[in-house]
Amino acid sequence: MATALVLAAALTVAAGPAADEPLPAPGKGDKCPVCGMFVAPYPEWTAALVHRNGTAAFFDGAKDMFRYLLDMEKYGGGRRRSDVTAVYVTDYYTARIVDAREVPFVTGSRVLGPMGRELVPVNGEVELKEFIKDYGGSVLYYNDIGLENIP
Repeated sequence: MATALVLAAALTVAAGPAADEPLPAPGKGDKCPVCGMFVAPYPEWTAALVHRNGTAAFFDGAKDMFRYLLDMEKYGGGRRRSDVTAVYVTDYYTARIVDAREVPFVTGSRVLGPMGRELVPVNGEVELKEFIKDYGGSVLYYNDIGLENIP
């Protein structure tokens, strides 16, 4: 619970780019700063965040993005949480990039990402119910995710 409260305060970020400003796709050489995997081969799982200076960090899934945000001292290369201006994940059903603060995540499902168990972003109430019925799991929201509930 304490981690979730710290996360709620720590992950509050300024508004990101306008909706009509597309997030660039990861390049062939972009690696997840948490696990070191190349990100481009997994577009259906890509998560990203944008730093204040306009650079993006790409991740092979939402769980590594949250690990990065929760432990920027370890993974951020000198950046701070206040440097993060936008946080994005890829919706499971549509493969569209969505604001991570606006979408529910499913943990504990039978769906595996590139690195195994994953926090699966599922946008839409009907889709979320369908996903849980088909694959199991429980729902977490952005401000509820802490190191203790990342698979």
